[in-house]
Amino acid sequence: MTVPRFDLLGVGNAIVDVIAQADDAFLVAQGMHKGTMALIDEARAQAIYDAMGPAVESSGGSAANTIVGAASLGARVAFVGKVKDDELGHAFMHDIRAAQVAYDTPPASDGPSTARCYIVVTPDGERTMNTYLGAAQDLHPADIDEKAVADTAITYLEGYLWDPPHAKEAFVKAAGIAHKAGRRVALTLSDAFCVDRYRDEFVRLIRDKTVDIVFANERELHSLYQTADFDSALEAVRSDASLAVVTRSEKGCVVVQGATTERIEAAPIARVVDATGAGDLFAAGFLVGHSRGKDLRTSARLGALAAAEVIQHVGARPATPLKALAEENGFGV
Repeated sequence: MTVPRFDLLGVGNAIVDVIAQADDAFLVAQGMHKGTMALIDEARAQAIYDAMGPAVESSGGSAANTIVGAASLGARVAFVGKVKDDELGHAFMHDIRAAQVAYDTPPASDGPSTARCYIVVTPDGERTMNTYLGAAQDLHPADIDEKAVADTAITYLEGYLWDPPHAKEAFVKAAGIAHKAGRRVALTLSDAFCVDRYRDEFVRLIRDKTVDIVFANERELHSLYQTADFDSALEAVRSDASLAVVTRSEKGCVVVQGATTERIEAAPIARVVDATGAGDLFAAGFLVGHSRGKDLRTSARLGALAAAEVIQHVGARPATPLKALAEENGFGV
């Protein structure tokens, strides 16, 4: 097999994040469920924006955050996701390319505007997301660059993409191309409510080996197997998945592969400022390590380091070059 051109290629929703801080009373007043993601329409998006306080805008989206994190670690990366040819779409394209990510998905000339996610961060650092998918839903199988996917070590897919039908087809197409080329496919379950909507389909993707690597947080894993018992859920995913990585916030993470179990502590931090992007950046660190032949424990520690960096500031993307941070902590990437 030839050496791949890219270490990682992400397929996901191209979204601009709008982040503001507020207290729990704001969530109650707006009917938001703390720590979750809700899909909203454009009218609701405008109402939330009008009610929010001062906000910071930045390019986002789960898989895109992971790919930018991987680029910050020095990985060769690409992203596939749809924006509209509008002001926010241009901002997204500029930001992701400036982060050294190959991004060639043509913008939509008509239809809904570029997607945005309104993120409310409470004083405890927890984030509550309200997402207007807009143009991101218009990702089609034709947008998948077959050559790029075939030339990537690991194609990374986000569970949020499972909502729009055409995007779902693009997701499956990318996985098929990757496996035909002898490459691997990773999936993040994204959100417990996302799992609630598509539980049977996600389980089938894992059991049928459409995906080789599964990322989930504790809440998503419980939802996937409909059990409140962590050990039972862990054994279920061990049975179904080739490789599963389960993050547990301050409790670290657990990685299972066959009979192997690795439990890794969270990296130390001074204070949680904004948990937005923690799982995305953990996946970035893990996948960069894994794609470069690091063992499971080292890959997970690299993921924990990347997650720790992003939760200590506002925003879902690194504020510090992760490659330099990794090297300072003894990781050669």
